Amino acid sequence: MSFKLLKQSQKSKARRGQLKTRRGIIETPFFMPIATKASVKALTYEDLEQLEAKIVLSNTYHLMLKPGNKLIKKAGGLHQFMNWSKPILTDSGGFQVFSLNKIRKITEDGVEFRSHIDGSKRFMRPEDSIQIQLDLGSDIIMALDECVELPAKKDYLEKSVELTTRWAERCKNYFEKKTLQQPQGDKAKLFGIVQGGLDKKLRIKSVHDLKTIGFDGYAIGGLSVGESEKEMYKTLDYITAELPEDKPRYLMGVGRPENIINAVKRGVDMFDCVIPTREARHGRLYLWSDATVRSPQPDIFNTPRSSYKQINIKAEKWSQDFSPINIDSRFPVLKKYSKAYLRHLFSLGEPLSIRLATLNNLEFYLDLMKKIRKSI
Repeated sequence: MSFKLLKQSQKSKARRGQLKTRRGIIETPFFMPIATKASVKALTYEDLEQLEAKIVLSNTYHLMLKPGNKLIKKAGGLHQFMNWSKPILTDSGGFQVFSLNKIRKITEDGVEFRSHIDGSKRFMRPEDSIQIQLDLGSDIIMALDECVELPAKKDYLEKSVELTTRWAERCKNYFEKKTLQQPQGDKAKLFGIVQGGLDKKLRIKSVHDLKTIGFDGYAIGGLSVGESEKEMYKTLDYITAELPEDKPRYLMGVGRPENIINAVKRGVDMFDCVIPTREARHGRLYLWSDATVRSPQPDIFNTPRSSYKQINIKAEKWSQDFSPINIDSRFPVLKKYSKAYLRHLFSLGEPLSIRLATLNNLEFYLDLMKKIRKSI
């Protein structure tokens, strides 16, 4: 079995487990730093080792366009290309096709779109998405789904869920055909993606359809796209209630620390989000509150928002703050350099500013997951 449930919380649906991949075991719940184009912006993979990251996420859409999946395959796969020996999850490319391309045509066979790089016309079938991810050598592969913009009319959502199910079945069939000769332990994992907007019946239908097909794990897509937090948590409640207990659950693209904590309480195991790295590039830093730092067992489940603080290091108030960027960091540079110095670097547009802020934010997010696992 690739997923092992170790502990179930007595206070919520939160759970601890282990996800076994062909490149190692990952303790759940976990967060995946985003290596969109085979690189976590401003960091090296030695940095990620020091951060104790166990898995990263790369983007199928961007990599198929540049440098191209065939070139990466020629290089020996994505792991060789980017010098990363641990697991990689790749998304299907569907979200980017639908979000970056306003002119697109969806058919039963797949989706036609234009490259955001050169405007060339492209077509992606479910089988193409799987093949590209196999070329990349991904350890966790996502089925192609239709990402619907919200709000959407119910009749369109119904058709979209049906299409996503048919595409998921095609993905599973193609994946099984292409990996038939591989020993079970050497195979990548294939995840289906639950869709259906905020409609309870459609979400439950999507879950049941995907369970019938059978996947190694189940992702929850189409959230954190403009709905309220209350709507997101309500939707998560009835999705996770229907998902199998013995398979990992992955909430795509979420989110802020309190979103992750509240999703873990609802039984989610896996997360990714651009927030820590993107916020870093804008000078916004995540730091633990003094109370959280002092406490040997911080109660982050009951006080998620007050357990941390976010500061805008570009603000004038930090110009004469000579205290360390993060005195509690394991990185000497974050303990040696001052907030005033980091603000100075940002004011000059120095690349070092982004590197330091990114190290800080990813350390915070990965530390958050450690605290969560310890609290379950």
